[in-house]
Amino acid sequence: MKKIVLSLLMENNAGVLSRIAGLFSRRGYNIDSITAGETTTPGVTRMTVVASGEDEQLVQIKKQLAKLTEVLEIEELPEYDSVTRELILLKVRARAEERQQIIAVADVFRAKIVDVAQESLTVELTGNQSKIDAFINLLENYEIMEMARTGIIGVFRGMKSLGGEYTQS
Repeated sequence: MKKIVLSLLMENNAGVLSRIAGLFSRRGYNIDSITAGETTTPGVTRMTVVASGEDEQLVQIKKQLAKLTEVLEIEELPEYDSVTRELILLKVRARAEERQQIIAVADVFRAKIVDVAQESLTVELTGNQSKIDAFINLLENYEIMEMARTGIIGVFRGMKSLGGEYTQS
């Protein structure tokens, strides 16, 4: 099974996220991660979709997404030619005797402690998926009370960009 990261520029219309999710569910495809946010161009949203499947399925996903009228542009972000990141917020039970160990793990990963409570620490970490997964692995020996992940976002490396014609000058 292969994984692809697709970056889409699309018109910011009501229901477009629902149509994209529906496209996946109707065909039995799974969305590993989906994120969306505004761009510098009014009315244009950038969405990053991560999907897994066999080569034929992934080709079909790209073709079907490209057919949606709201989709202005779609590109695959290859691992070697793009920068991808994910954000995680992790709340860990931190008794007095565990607190320093958890902070030490966070320091190794250059994570930030964003909330300190009597019995817990909330940690913020940004990085690629393998860094996030390694961080979670190391904290599994502690009680993870809550976890929120943003999903992957990404851009091309260097001067190549998505949607040059849709950006403001």
